[in-house]
Amino acid sequence: MQRKNVFILGLDDRNREILERTPTGRGADLHPLSTLDSLRSEHLDIDETVADALRALDAFDGSVDAVAGYWDFPVTLLVPILAAHRGLPAPTLESVVRCEHKYWSRLLQSEVIDEYPAFALVDLENPVPPSEPGYPLWLKPVKSASSELAFRVENDEEFHAAVAELREGIGKIGLPFEEILRRVDLPPEIAEAGGTSCLAEAALQGLQVAVEGYVHNGECVVYATLDSVDFPASPAFLRHQYPSTLPEGVRRRMASIAERVIGRLGLDDSTFSIEYFYDPVEDDIRVLEVNPRHSQAHASLFELVDGAANHERMLRLALGGDPALPEGTRGEYAIAAEWYLRRFSDGLVTRVPTPEEVRRLEEEVPGVQVVVVPREGQRLSDLQAQDSYSYELAKIVIGGADETEMRAKYERCAEELAFEFDELPGDGR
Repeated sequence: MQRKNVFILGLDDRNREILERTPTGRGADLHPLSTLDSLRSEHLDIDETVADALRALDAFDGSVDAVAGYWDFPVTLLVPILAAHRGLPAPTLESVVRCEHKYWSRLLQSEVIDEYPAFALVDLENPVPPSEPGYPLWLKPVKSASSELAFRVENDEEFHAAVAELREGIGKIGLPFEEILRRVDLPPEIAEAGGTSCLAEAALQGLQVAVEGYVHNGECVVYATLDSVDFPASPAFLRHQYPSTLPEGVRRRMASIAERVIGRLGLDDSTFSIEYFYDPVEDDIRVLEVNPRHSQAHASLFELVDGAANHERMLRLALGGDPALPEGTRGEYAIAAEWYLRRFSDGLVTRVPTPEEVRRLEEEVPGVQVVVVPREGQRLSDLQAQDSYSYELAKIVIGGADETEMRAKYERCAEELAFEFDELPGDGR
C-alpha cells in the first residue's frame, strides 16, 4: 500500500514521536508545515503564513494527502484554509471561527442549551463593568490561547486593572485573529465585536472536566472524559487526569450537551474538546469553552490507557477515514495524568534538570515522561502560553494502577527534578 503524505502545521519532536507510534502514523510520512516558532511569532502575518504554506505544498514532489494540526491558534484556523485550497477533508473555516470567537460561541450555545455562564461583551475602548454578570467574574479576550490574559475580577478596581493589562497584550493574538475574521461572512454583532474585544463571564465553581470527541459525516461522538485538578487555592492546573472519576450519569449529560453545541456550531470532519465546570453540590454543569481540536497535551494519556494517542483520530479524519478505533484497544495503565510543576512568582532560571537526570528518572520510575519547560538563563515571565497566575517548570506524564500510585510517582519527580532561580522583584502571581 502506498504511504500517505500528511503535512502537520507546527510539527514538533515530541508529537512527531507520538504520531509515528499511532496505527495510521506508522503507515504515513509526516511532513512539517510552517515552524512552531513562526506560528507563535509576536508579528504573525496570517496572509503571509498561508501563502508560504501553500507554496510549500505546491512545491512538494508527491501527493499531498492530508493537512492537519493539534495546536491552538493559529493552527486550528490555518488547517481549514489550507485544506480547502487543496480539496482535502477538514472543517469549514466559519465553523472553527464560531467555536473560537468566545462571544459568537456563547451566543450560539445559548440557542441550544441552558448550561452556560452569564456573559457580556466588554469594549476595551469604553470599559464599563457589566451589571450582568456581577462580581466575581472572569475577564478574557474573545480570542486567546492557553488562558493567556484571563483574569478573575472581584471589584471595579480589579476590573480596570485587568482592562489595562488586556489593552497592552490583546493585540498579539487579537490582530492576526482579525485577519482570519476578514475571510468569514460574519453576523453584524460579531463583525462589530471584532477580534480585540473582551468577554465578561460569571465565575464558575466546582470541578473542571473536559470531554474529547470528533464529528464525522455529521455524527458527533464523545469518546473520553477527563478531570482537571487545580493546585490548592489556585486556578492553575495541578493535573489533567484520564479517565474521569465522575459518575456515568454526569458524563452522559456532558456528552449530550456536547452533541447539541457541536451541532449548532456546525463543526464537522474535526476532533474537538469541550471544557466544563461541574458543581457536585448543586449537580450543575456549565460549559466553559469549546475547542475545535483535540488536546495534544492529552496524547500520551490516551496512549498509556487506551493503547493509541488521540492523534490517531485526527490522522484518520484528515485522511477522510472513520476515526473510530477498533474494539478492545487497551494500554498498559488503568489511569494516567499530565501533572505540572509550577512556580507562582517570577524568577531567573539558573539551573534546570539535565537531560541525563531526566533520562535516569524516566528509567527508574515506570510510566513517567518528563518535559522541562524553561531553559537555563531564561526569565519565567518571558515564557509563552502561560496562565495569568503561574509559570510551568515541567510537565510530567504519569501512568499508574490508581491515583495513589500516580501521586507517589509525582512526588518523587517533584523532589528529584532540581530547578534553581535568582529571585526577581515583583510579579507575585
